[in-house]
Amino acid sequence: MNYPLIELGEALPYPFGFRPAGTALIVIDMQNDFCAPGGFGERLGNDIAPARAIIPVISGVLDAARMTGLLVVHTREGHLPDLSDCPPSKLERSRRQGAGIGDIGPMGRILIRGERGHEIVSELAPVPGEPVIDKPGKGAFYRTNLRNILEESHIESLILCGVTTHVCVHTTLREANDRGYRCLVLEDATAAFDPADHEAAIHMVRQQGGIFGWTSAAAPFIAALQT
Repeated sequence: MNYPLIELGEALPYPFGFRPAGTALIVIDMQNDFCAPGGFGERLGNDIAPARAIIPVISGVLDAARMTGLLVVHTREGHLPDLSDCPPSKLERSRRQGAGIGDIGPMGRILIRGERGHEIVSELAPVPGEPVIDKPGKGAFYRTNLRNILEESHIESLILCGVTTHVCVHTTLREANDRGYRCLVLEDATAAFDPADHEAAIHMVRQQGGIFGWTSAAAPFIAALQT
């Protein structure tokens, strides 16, 4: 589809211009292990309510993106069953928090590919044709084929949403920024277990004239696509 440049005037720190044909929506780690009761996030003692609250917001963004023909990419953090792709230091830290990667949980082994906990929540399930990136780290570019997928579709701008704002979303944002992508983070379609972490991470995106990119609420972005 060929679309003219759209300008999202409500974005901060200044309007964000993007072409839908050159834009991808990246839905980061909306998995049962982070967003469902009994998952990794909750077993670490976190309040998963913020992660669950953004599910309907992301659903609306997905609907608009699919209607407009944006490339939609989903990511999942997780490891091989033998943990060969999990650094010992990461495994050690997880076990010190009381819910070790690979341990048995209510939805199978924690953060292990193929287990129910590793699956994307049903409300945001990918549709046929949407790439799903399985990543062993926080960032979506590390040891994945995401860069190839974006280059094949001539993508220049990324719309980021998902969890958690200050960890996997921010790591992906920084990786993308260093690779030259223009990035917009949807403020109310991202979340952290601690609201203070979320607020700080959003501020970091747009400080110093947009050092990592832009932020916006989801509704203006959806409205821009619908026009």
